[in-house]
Amino acid sequence: MTPWVTRLLAANVGMFALQAIAPVVNELFVFIPRLVLLRPWSVVTYMFLHGSFTHLLFNMLVLFFFGSRVESRLGPTRFLTLYFLSGITGAIGSLIFTPNAGVIGASAGMYGVMMAFAMFWPRERIYIWGVLPIEARVLVILTTGFALYAGFGGGAGGVAHFAHLGGYVGAWVYLWWLQRNSGANRFRRRVEAAAPTVKRVAGLRKEQLRLDGVHEITREEVDRILDKINAQGMASLTPQELQFLSNFAPMDDRH
Repeated sequence: MTPWVTRLLAANVGMFALQAIAPVVNELFVFIPRLVLLRPWSVVTYMFLHGSFTHLLFNMLVLFFFGSRVESRLGPTRFLTLYFLSGITGAIGSLIFTPNAGVIGASAGMYGVMMAFAMFWPRERIYIWGVLPIEARVLVILTTGFALYAGFGGGAGGVAHFAHLGGYVGAWVYLWWLQRNSGANRFRRRVEAAAPTVKRVAGLRKEQLRLDGVHEITREEVDRILDKINAQGMASLTPQELQFLSNFAPMDDRH
């Protein structure tokens, strides 16, 4: 197991033991949506409480089977962010739809981990009860449908379905944000933004540049950039160098 999956497992099991020894822990750390302003800590602490051994076991099995691969893929910091953000958005889901119902359990965080697993490995087969094979993406779709049906259909049965849905939403948004701001996407956006400038200066020779009345220091900088193009190619220029050189392109080439 990866480091934070191990720590989270230990924390949840330890807290469950503490609940048995000191039941007052439930009252202190349960999340009651309508009391969130009086008990702000509970949007996190509720994730470490469980109502039964079966409840704990199910969540920890999800963490055990899915968590390590997700942590290895995201790294420790992003994995923890995913986990707690999913739990917090799960609390928000409960606040919106079931403000009077007390909520405990790590399920929102677990659903966030499952969403990440399904996004990274959508066709990976999961064996329900060790027998029934189902692709990760299908599992997320089915559990989402069930949570919507049970939550809005009045069949909650003491299960925080809106916390589960909130966990899915929080994880999806966070992973979408990570993807959008990944190094590859930032590079692509810079390339797309620079494309018109590259087109203006590509293939220009020094005698084509508009350098009349330009200060000698500026001419030296132009020479340096042109030498860099000759030695390393257009792709070696920084966006600032491209923009600087484009200022001296012939007018017909700038439109």
